[in-house]
Amino acid sequence: MSRSERGLVLEIQRMSTEDGPGLRSTLFLKGCSLRCRWCHNPESISPKPELRWSGSRCLGCGECLSACPNRALSLGAGIRIDRGSCDGCGECERTCPGGALELWGRSMTAEEAVAELLRDRSFFGPDGGVTVSGGEACLQASFVQETLGRLRSEGVGTALDTCGMCTEFRLLRSAEHADLVLYDIKDADPDRHLRNTGGDLAVVLRNFRLLARPSGDRARKRIWVRTPVIPGLADSPGMIEGIARFLVESGAESVERWELCAFNNLCREKYRQLGEEWELAASPLMDADHMDRLVDAAIRAGWPADRIRWTGMTAAGGTVGKERLGSPEPGIGRRSWNEEAPCARDRNG
Repeated sequence: MSRSERGLVLEIQRMSTEDGPGLRSTLFLKGCSLRCRWCHNPESISPKPELRWSGSRCLGCGECLSACPNRALSLGAGIRIDRGSCDGCGECERTCPGGALELWGRSMTAEEAVAELLRDRSFFGPDGGVTVSGGEACLQASFVQETLGRLRSEGVGTALDTCGMCTEFRLLRSAEHADLVLYDIKDADPDRHLRNTGGDLAVVLRNFRLLARPSGDRARKRIWVRTPVIPGLADSPGMIEGIARFLVESGAESVERWELCAFNNLCREKYRQLGEEWELAASPLMDADHMDRLVDAAIRAGWPADRIRWTGMTAAGGTVGKERLGSPEPGIGRRSWNEEAPCARDRNG
């Protein structure tokens, strides 16, 4: 029997309704090819295991200090982690009696991951299944290909979540056994995209076309597009109009729906646990009326009204915005859902 591919798994999130149709389990992998300024999953960026410390669970016993073979931990006002010395061995996590230390990232074979995911199959129903996400899942293409292939052979619905910032080879390999691709398009302006994400927009758009258009014996993929809407960085009608024009020209037949994902700041604690500052920690939520205007902008640019919606928390007098459904004006086609986690695991990434 051939050796099962090994991947670095961040976590398995169960009972998800944000990562594709139906009820799903989402396999999050570690390592990302972008560095989005608004990233809501900073623990997924590094391709290596990372340690986090939770002060509310810490007993202050100091057992972890003696357990660390690299002397990467010290005790002051809490546990300090020398991330240059920590190699993610996990000895401190195993020693900690309070569970205050946790390792983000564990090595698993595709066979092991599938066995764990299949435990959830009774919850999937006719529309649900498994989504592989990141980070950027395509950076672990061989692992993703085997995992989704094994799941599909078991009759489980499969989806791939990607930002498209990878080689064509890795993208096609990862998407081979995916019934659906969730594809992030974060901007239409190359300079702003590079400034905000660190990635080349041309690569993202080229890879989108690769999935959206059939070639030879390769059929086009079913695609859901997702665009994060970030206050002051990526929130203009002009940006949405630019993405809409690209989609109309390049993928209208393949894209089943397009979600505009409203910013939230629920991930602030993750940055603190990684010992990092987040520039958007104090940024406000988006306004529901503004999100409606962005939907209008996409429709004006030619995108079908029945294939776009916005999701996420919005500000309304300092509280979360009310659920807004339907269209107050003929032909506008506004649709929104008040969802605590906008697109996937906290998917403003």
